[in-house]
Amino acid sequence: MGEADASTVAAQEHRLRRDLGFWGLTSIGFSNIVGSGWLFAAMYAAQTAGPASLLSWLAAGALCALVALVMVELGASRPEGGGTVRWPLYASGRLVGTLIGWSALLSVGGTAAEISAIMQYAAHYLPGIYHGHRLTLPGLGLAIALSVVLTALNWFAVRMFARLNNLVSIFKILVPIVTMAALFASGWHSGRLTGHGGFAPYGYAACLSALASGGIVYSVNGFQAPLDFSGEARNPRRSVPASVLTGIGLALLMYLGLQLAFLFSVPDNLLGHGWRGVDFESPFGQLALILNLQWLSSLLYADAVLSPGGSAYVGVAIDARHTYALAKNGLLPRFFMQVNPRHGVPHRALALNLAVIMVFLLPFGGWQNIVAVMGDMYLLVYAASAVAVAAFRTQTTSQTPHWVPGVRWIAPVSFVVSSEFVYWSGWHDLRLALPLVLAGLLVFLAMWRGGYGAALRDELRVGAWLVVYLSVLTLLSWLGTFKGSGRLPAPYDSFTVAAVSLAIFYWAVRSGARHLSRPTAPGASAPPSA
Repeated sequence: MGEADASTVAAQEHRLRRDLGFWGLTSIGFSNIVGSGWLFAAMYAAQTAGPASLLSWLAAGALCALVALVMVELGASRPEGGGTVRWPLYASGRLVGTLIGWSALLSVGGTAAEISAIMQYAAHYLPGIYHGHRLTLPGLGLAIALSVVLTALNWFAVRMFARLNNLVSIFKILVPIVTMAALFASGWHSGRLTGHGGFAPYGYAACLSALASGGIVYSVNGFQAPLDFSGEARNPRRSVPASVLTGIGLALLMYLGLQLAFLFSVPDNLLGHGWRGVDFESPFGQLALILNLQWLSSLLYADAVLSPGGSAYVGVAIDARHTYALAKNGLLPRFFMQVNPRHGVPHRALALNLAVIMVFLLPFGGWQNIVAVMGDMYLLVYAASAVAVAAFRTQTTSQTPHWVPGVRWIAPVSFVVSSEFVYWSGWHDLRLALPLVLAGLLVFLAMWRGGYGAALRDELRVGAWLVVYLSVLTLLSWLGTFKGSGRLPAPYDSFTVAAVSLAIFYWAVRSGARHLSRPTAPGASAPPSA
């Protein structure tokens, strides 16, 4: 399948409505970050690092900001609908574009898993829709109906989508604020930052473990959402960078407040075995009951349905932008690139994603284990974006505007951080996720056609770094301590990932620079620029 004709791509891109402003984009980013995970992350982080988990949250915010700055540079200088799956194609060729696009396509399973999680929480009110970690037949019907509703709500103009998402985001902000205020007022215990083993009862090295095993990194993940809407922003070069960083900042403040509320409100009688002995099935909900705050517990159970619902709502919209961009890339038929001229929304991409979500919801044996890891695949976009921004810089002059100062050194650090994010997912997830992404190599070979301006051998040479990268990460995950064999002990496993990733980054940038310097390279002159 050849790359869509440039004039056809431009015509469809022009149909997208430029209706999103700063607060609409910020709300999209915040809503995509904050799902139901906020109800659990504070407890897991405290179990791992005690009060020092506060440092882990600050570190996670800083690390995510580094990754975000790279994507901000791309979104500001090259705004485009579904840009996060377009930039790797431009910078690193069709093999990398296909593998990253394939991983984005599979990550639709993450939205399906979110919808399945909503059903699990809703079972508190509707017994019988979830049983044995699987949807029952009535539960499946309800999940499909919810998927249809979320798709229908995304069907109309992006302005309506933004307004509905703003309302959901307000609720998602208010509930944590009410939770913090109620817990501080009803269950304050002084001296919690120094008592029960001190500020760092398990050592400061535990702060690093809390980033991954404590779920902190994944609680602040999803900040890239405004970038996929950069083609629908009124002033993307100003509003997209600010909205991405503001979304991270708001989420970080919320998580820090929740962590403090948890640390100061756990009753003393539950800390006999230290913070590791504190274990709740529903941390804030059970704390509310212990403190005789039944109204708060009911509110939290309701939010446990609404928060992932808001994330799924944004996820459906993002998935549609990815599918639209993949059709532009040629990974999907051009048919799915069509943007409705009345609403400015890619309706056919939305319909395809609805069908994929329905398939992912089917309760096949072991199916949910696979679907649950598919959301991790999107983390690879962060690494590919770091390579893209560095490769693009090799083609710029001193007069070319740059939106993020210091991006030259931020890009390699961002690549290493992104690699650690993937590695910290753990062997249990990566043993399924990374081989599935590598299967995209077969998709690339099956879809290869001549006429792209480069021989197949050249394309394989340009994109070989990503195949090696995925293979090495799989091997290191098996050797490492994050649910792996432990043959490579901590912290040397994370250090090894960093060193190998840095070497692969410079290889990838050199390959991208050669690709972009070819006059006939696909996308060499195509990317929208500042």
